Formats: sequence, C-alpha cells, structure tokens
Amino acid sequence: MNIKEASEWASKHIGKNVTPSNISYLIQYGRVRKIGENGGTQVSKEELVEYYKSFKGRREVTWKNQLGEDLNWSLSFDQYTEAETTKHVHRLHPYKGKFIPQLVEYFLDGHTDSFKKEIYFHKGNIILDPFCGSGTTLVQANELGMHAVGIDISAFNSLISNCKITKFDLIDVQKEINRITKALKRFLSNSHTVEFEEKLLHALYEFNNKYFPVPEYKYKVKRREIDEDFYGKEKARAFLPIYKRLVKEYAIKLLDGTSASFLDKWYSQHVRNEIEFVFSEIKNVKNRNTRRIMSVILSRTIRSCRATTHADLATLLEPITTTYYCSKHGKICKPLFSILKWWETYTKDTVARLSVFDRKYRTQTFQHCLTGDSRTIDIVEELQKKNPELATLVKKQKFNGIFSSPPYVGLIDYHEQHAYAYDLFGLKRQDEFEIGPLFKGQGREAKENYVKGISEVLKNCRKYLAKDYDVFLVANDKANLYPAIAENAGMKIVNQFKRPVLNRTEKDKGAYSEIIFHLKEK
Repeated sequence: MNIKEASEWASKHIGKNVTPSNISYLIQYGRVRKIGENGGTQVSKEELVEYYKSFKGRREVTWKNQLGEDLNWSLSFDQYTEAETTKHVHRLHPYKGKFIPQLVEYFLDGHTDSFKKEIYFHKGNIILDPFCGSGTTLVQANELGMHAVGIDISAFNSLISNCKITKFDLIDVQKEINRITKALKRFLSNSHTVEFEEKLLHALYEFNNKYFPVPEYKYKVKRREIDEDFYGKEKARAFLPIYKRLVKEYAIKLLDGTSASFLDKWYSQHVRNEIEFVFSEIKNVKNRNTRRIMSVILSRTIRSCRATTHADLATLLEPITTTYYCSKHGKICKPLFSILKWWETYTKDTVARLSVFDRKYRTQTFQHCLTGDSRTIDIVEELQKKNPELATLVKKQKFNGIFSSPPYVGLIDYHEQHAYAYDLFGLKRQDEFEIGPLFKGQGREAKENYVKGISEVLKNCRKYLAKDYDVFLVANDKANLYPAIAENAGMKIVNQFKRPVLNRTEKDKGAYSEIIFHLKEK
C-alpha cells in the first residue's frame, strides 16, 4: 500500500486516526520497511498488521492480567496523539513528572461514565493544586471556565505555571523576539562558531548518508541484521579524526569537565557566551510579562543545548565533548556549539502556542501559582499580594476541591531538574523544603517524612476548602502510604481510580499504573 492507503487502512484497523505522517514516522524509524523510492513509497500490509497488534487489545489484556481487572483503560488516553496530550501551552517548557491535560479534564469536566459516576466540579468553581509543578491543573481549569490557585516550593515551577496562564501582549513579545534574534546573529557574526558548525554538519551529513542510510539502517537494526552497539561505536571512532581536525582548525574551546558550576560543567564556552548575551538582552525588555516569557523561552533553549547525548537529555550522565553514535537517531550526532537554532525554533513555537490558547481555549477566569511551602503558606494573604481579585473570590466562596499530583517518594529532585535556570536567573533554591525528593531516598525514614509532609499539606489546605469538598490526588502508592496520609489529614478515601501509564519518560515500558485517590471530609 502507498502511504495514504496505509493510513486509511490503519485507521480502520485500530479504530483511531492514523495520519500519513504517522506512517512516514514508522518508515523513518525502521518500524516497517520502505518499499520503492521517493514519490512511490509503499509499505507491507503484513508488517503493519504485526506492528499494530498491540493496538487490538493485546496490551490492555496483558496489563490487566498483571495489574488487575480494576485497571480503567479509558484513563490511558491512548486514543490521543502526542500533539493532543501536549496541546498549546502545555509544551511551553519541558517538565519531568507532569500529568497529561486529559487526566485533569476527566475529573474536572461535566461528564459521567461507568467509573466516574458523578460530576464533582462546575464552571465558576475554584480549584486548588498545592503541588502545582508546571501548571497543568491551572491551564485546564481555565479551559473549563474555573478559577484556580497553585502552590509550588520551586520558584522556577511557579514561573512556568504563571507564564502558561498569563495573557501576553503578543505583538510586544514578537517585537522583542525579532530584536534579540537580530542582535544574537550580529553577535555570532564575530565568531567562527557558525562556520565551524556548518562544516561539521556537512561532514556528518556525508558520513551518515554513507554508513547510516535512512530508513534502511534502522530497519536492519530492528531486525537484528546489524549489531547496533558494535557498528555504532566503530563508526563513531572512524569519524572522530574529522571532528578533531575541525575543532583544531576553528580553535573551538571544548568543555574541560572540571567546574562545579552547572552552567560551566554542561555548556561549552561558546554556548555560555551566547546564553549570557541573550539574557543580558532580555533584562533590557521593559514589559515585565514579556520579560518573563522570554526567560522561559531562553530556559527551554538552553535545556536543549546541554552537552549531553540526545538519549540522556532527561538523566544527564556525563558531559559530552565529541561526536558520538546516537541510539535515538541511529547515526553519528554532535554536541551543540550555538543556541541560535533552538532559540529560533522555540521563539516561533512559543508565540504560536500562546496564540492558539488565546484564540481557542482561554476563558475569562483567574489563575495564579504562588511560590511557597504548601504545609504552612497562608494562601489568602499571599494571594492578596499577587492577585487581589482571586483572593477576594477565595475568601468569599473557598476552594471547591483539590486536583494535584504530589511528588512520589524518592523519585525526582524538583529543583535540580532545572538547575541551569536557577544558576542563570539567580532564583532562590529551596531544595530542603521539597517533600519526598530523590536525594532523600526511599528508606523508612524518607517514607515517614513523606507521610508527615503530605499530611501537613492537606491539613493546611483544609482551612480553605468549602463544605463537601472533593480532593483528587494522583499517586503511584507502592508503599501504601495514602491511607495513613488521609487519616492524618482528617480525610477519608472514598474511591480509587487505577489508570495505566503508557507513555513514561523512563526507558522501562513495562506494565505500570498509578492511582487517583478521591478523598473527602472524614
């Protein structure tokens, strides 16, 4: 079948929309074999049948056998494409550990089904998220015509969340983007970095076309006709002399790996210079909101420019200073020596996402994320300083409930994942106030402190909740800690929704679920 025919066949076969670009992706990444040349590309129906077997219910049956029949497969949201689960402002900045907007919608909106038997929230209600993270609950509350308040101990998390729900002057934002981009290009014109990267990219293009032809190479790797590890390392060694010659020719300064500073450790001097230049230009922006969103764009840019392999972006193992075989892309890749490409990409993407949210989704409601400790913060007092109108609403009608995803025990260091932004922007870090961080581990003491911390958050939040409130907490409670948490907080668990988690940032793709605990007043 040609690509168009394949997309139509696959859509009927699995009962969800499969676009021609989805089929092209399968070819590009070696999931199915490419037959024919450009313009006449075809794929084998037999190979598509084999690939899509998991979509015909096999994974659902397998996971229910492992995790239990109470697994609510409709909460997997597997019918949504990645573009839908990262819609508009939800992809303004990467954030490890966030939940998808469809999960929030499910519990906040006005539908019922065989699992969700009643409607919990309505337009005009106020939702609280005491572990706000990157602001997913705030954005979805806005979409659904509800007000919302978030709280987060991380100043950078609060910045991301508030930028997602701020109404920007997009004309001013675009004007400043154009100004800074032109200035950056002038700055680079005095450097050899651009010329060096052009020469390096050309050399990589020729080398990769010869030794890693697309899509034949990935197709053979998938079928184990090529030993990827051995072949990749062999070709990486073969390209290294070309790379070293260009580095010497253009006097490129590589990382020395000795600095304790995050910025010095993970960014070459060339990249550091560009980062500092753009940041100095951002500090000259007069409009405060424009300055804030420009800072988020710069943060997103420099996150993508860290000196690490593409496969290790989320984990950061060791800084990389040479070209290397990239298992993610199936070819020889390089470290970055300039931020220009990503700066231009993310400025365009950000303006487009903000514009879509404004045009299609935004409602005239109030949302704000406070920076503070949810265990002790005086929500109304702090809100009065930041958003007096929302503070008045909270005092008058209180929060109708909570929808939040507390941190998991010993899984993520929330400040450390954005260390580059804290270093650059000079934001105050409060790592010691995180609940259940990775650096405290998963031992008995860590779990006891976690129970105490989450309980204290809920007790503090109860003071601001309306009567007959509904609290929803998303957690993977392997240690069965939430019954004790609910008891300590003066609440009771009235229901549990178990959902499969299909798309995890970790490489482990095994059966995995999380629980949405529904709590009410005891």
